[in-house]
Amino acid sequence: MTTADPGRFPVRIETMTHRAPNVQIFFPQAAGLADREAQTRINRTIAAQTRELIRRQLSAQIKGMTQMQGYYEIKTNERGVLSLIQVNYAYTPPMAHGMTFAGSLTFAVATGRPYALGDLFKPGSPYVARISEIVREQIRERDFPTLSEFTAIRPDQDYYIADKALVVYFQLYEIAPYAAGFPMFPISVYALQDMVAEGSPLGAMLADVC
Repeated sequence: MTTADPGRFPVRIETMTHRAPNVQIFFPQAAGLADREAQTRINRTIAAQTRELIRRQLSAQIKGMTQMQGYYEIKTNERGVLSLIQVNYAYTPPMAHGMTFAGSLTFAVATGRPYALGDLFKPGSPYVARISEIVREQIRERDFPTLSEFTAIRPDQDYYIADKALVVYFQLYEIAPYAAGFPMFPISVYALQDMVAEGSPLGAMLADVC
């Protein structure tokens, strides 16, 4: 009988709440990790992003009785990878409509290291060009409305990992009108596997189930 690798199991997630007048923000925190330094690094990074989303909202709102709500979704919690997205919505009367910002984070659980998009790929890989072409194809196939002709993603484009897919996304107004919401483009890891860095969170998704 073999002992299972605990690093393959999901991380226990606890929901924390930040409350203030007219403000209620729910955000995740990792709990129960054997490596407490990794756990602290993960939780500090998440909390910092939560504060940054609040700051961005306050800078975007007119002064007044701002109402703000925040929530999160766990996108991957397996194979030593934790990937999540946080969403913050705020509205201040009498603005025409509210504003929403999103931020995502992907961690190697063993170390607590957060990975930017470029960190997922081998050094020197043309990941920007490859992903940009796939996004352009999806925009055409889905007849997705854009504010202007799409050219390329940013090297540090927002993303999260969802099982066997890398999902790159754009903020409101970044490439599309407000009514289009957050443009999201799922890309199979197998379309990128020749560029994926071994040992990265995206590399973990390429491994067999067993």
